Amino acid sequence: MSATTSIAELPTRVGDTVRVAGWLFNQRSKGKIAFLQLRDGTARVQAVAVRGECGEAAFDVLADLKMEASVAVTGVVQEDNRAPSGVELSVRDLEVLQNPSTDYPIAKKEHGVDFLLEHRHLWLRSPRQEAVLRVRGGVARALRRFFDDRDFVLVDTPILTGAIGESGSSLFTLPYFDLGNAYLAQTGQLYLEAACAAFGNVYNFGPTFRAEKSKTRRHLTEFWMLEAEMAFVDGDGNLDVQEQMICSVVQDLLATHAGELHALGRDLAPLEAVQPPFPRLSYTEAVDMLRGLGSDIEWGRDLGADDETLLSSQFDRPVFVRNYPREVKPFYMKANADDPRTVVCADLLAPEGYGEIIGGSQREDDYRLLQARIAGDGLPEDAYRWYLQLREYGSVVHSGFGIGLERTVAWLTGTHHVREAIPFPRTLSRIYP
Repeated sequence: MSATTSIAELPTRVGDTVRVAGWLFNQRSKGKIAFLQLRDGTARVQAVAVRGECGEAAFDVLADLKMEASVAVTGVVQEDNRAPSGVELSVRDLEVLQNPSTDYPIAKKEHGVDFLLEHRHLWLRSPRQEAVLRVRGGVARALRRFFDDRDFVLVDTPILTGAIGESGSSLFTLPYFDLGNAYLAQTGQLYLEAACAAFGNVYNFGPTFRAEKSKTRRHLTEFWMLEAEMAFVDGDGNLDVQEQMICSVVQDLLATHAGELHALGRDLAPLEAVQPPFPRLSYTEAVDMLRGLGSDIEWGRDLGADDETLLSSQFDRPVFVRNYPREVKPFYMKANADDPRTVVCADLLAPEGYGEIIGGSQREDDYRLLQARIAGDGLPEDAYRWYLQLREYGSVVHSGFGIGLERTVAWLTGTHHVREAIPFPRTLSRIYP
């Protein structure tokens, strides 16, 4: 194919004749003039075809083009202050690469969510979905940059695992040759703790799986999580890093993706308010506050989605809830010396009702206490022999956390449901496409 110019480059090519390859997402005609809306994955532009200026054969074929036809347009880049990009393309010639034989399934009319999810492979082409997923890419880059700039070592942890990291009730189980059952990873944390003892500060970033039979707007069965683990860092230091990370990501996003946020209609004021310090409530203080706000929560219960929404609505920035009861948290969390009923952990709740986006804790570094907790939770010690061994050779205070990418993107973009924050969502009722 002849050399092409991306639509994103067009503002730098005013006056030039260029060839643009892309897809037709809208078209209207007015006598001898046709207005073509084109996209190529980098940006969108209007191309104007005028009979007499455009080749006759090219102009005549326009009437037969269907939405999402792929075309190559040759034209002159002209300045247009009315256009969002500041330019439009004056068509001189057009080549049809492929013209659909039937009408595009996703019309301009309203479609139900089930229909759109059934056509997710096509729904990705819509401006809103494009903006959300571009923000997702920006958030992923900002997270990686934060840790890379601080010399954290990237460690890819296994997706197939023989050890349970969270609740056994939320495991995807599959047979593994002659070795019994394996599980799809709920977390890479246990393996990061091993890497932490080798490299000091480490992180991973990849898919994780939870077989939770939940239909809420905050849950997916497959989602992406970045996890970090830090040697010689206690619970307070753990929260400091999380706070710095969130502020860094939000500032990065405002600087690089304001256009997408504007296209989504996102109010930027709540994001601009994300500044340190974040409030840090104990679980007990959170329960007392919730009861004062009308919740019926009792001490000892985990916070539900409604509790998190009610609590976070009292603040204009993310809020930490610390030191949950040990019965509602996993076995690896450090017992709280100030209150043995609780563990040294924290969840970070996003404002505006988006709930928990980070969960983290100081890890139990005492061999005997960890061994007792594994036994108390009815877990097979043999499966955790290697994990316990980390406490035999140079055990130190260490902490870590995991941040869910989809929930974070949903909050930052103002998207109601996390299913729009991932290209192909996997839920309790959907594994297609």
